[in-house]
Amino acid sequence: MAQTRHIIGAKTGLKSVLSRVNLVAPKNIPVLLHGETGSGKEVIAQAVHERSNRSTQKFVRVNCGAIAPELIDSELFGHEKGAFTGARTTHRGWFEQADKGTLFLDEIAELPLSAQVRLLRVLEGSAFARVGGEQSIQTDVRIIAATHRDLPSLIKTHRFREDLYYRLSGFPIIIPPLRERTGDIAALSEYFIARAAQRFGIKPMSLSQADIRMLQSYPWPGNIREFASVINRALLLSEATGNLQIAQALGSFNRAAANNTPSAEQPPSDSTQDDSLDAIIRAHIEKIISECHGRIEGPFGAAQRLRLNPSTLRSKMRKWQK
Repeated sequence: MAQTRHIIGAKTGLKSVLSRVNLVAPKNIPVLLHGETGSGKEVIAQAVHERSNRSTQKFVRVNCGAIAPELIDSELFGHEKGAFTGARTTHRGWFEQADKGTLFLDEIAELPLSAQVRLLRVLEGSAFARVGGEQSIQTDVRIIAATHRDLPSLIKTHRFREDLYYRLSGFPIIIPPLRERTGDIAALSEYFIARAAQRFGIKPMSLSQADIRMLQSYPWPGNIREFASVINRALLLSEATGNLQIAQALGSFNRAAANNTPSAEQPPSDSTQDDSLDAIIRAHIEKIISECHGRIEGPFGAAQRLRLNPSTLRSKMRKWQK
């Protein structure tokens, strides 16, 4: 069995989630993950896979909302050479790629109804044919689906098939949003600070108790994904002062803003004028290049300090010059 990765909050905010993961992982039944955008559904899906008897096989992740409707059949089931214009070779679809392993269907609610019908047939019969083919192909795939949508409501409005819902929800797991697991904030901060420091070539810094309280008071509508971006910004902004700039990274947020009410006590921070992560990263890179006197390669070059491939750094610079 593959080694299971460490999940922050496994003994605190995600304790009940991991308990259910451990319970269902060895059982070969579908799992349906419910959770807000950015709450870590893919991490939990991988945990189910890694703790199952399929852990040495492939884990194939598919974003159902990112595929054009006319390509869904080809992507799910593959196609034969010449099946349609542009099909120059035979293509193995997601089901074939994940055979004996796990197929993670992220954002399952975004599948159009026509594709839901075809997916249901495969789940019920464990067989399919490639687009343009006649041969029936048997499949042995464990399905883990995930969504941030309210599927029962979509069923009532005829936007999601009830029979597919029951087929997928063999074992549902609800992943709590970050605002409901604030006890994990300190550990998450430590992890993302270390990761950002390595990525940007900056010395890691510690959070103060005031910083932690500020992070715990924020509602995190974007959950873990947003949290990681805020920590990245805070670390990049820290170079000028030597202290993590959590308040600046969060912008003009305060408790009143959390309730969607304006605050007269705290004016918007100047950093909100141009504090996107891309802008901050660009400013940091340009600062390092300046300190290296324009040198890109070599032991005293900017690429080494930034831990970037020199060609990657030059590509970024060309993009900014356009």
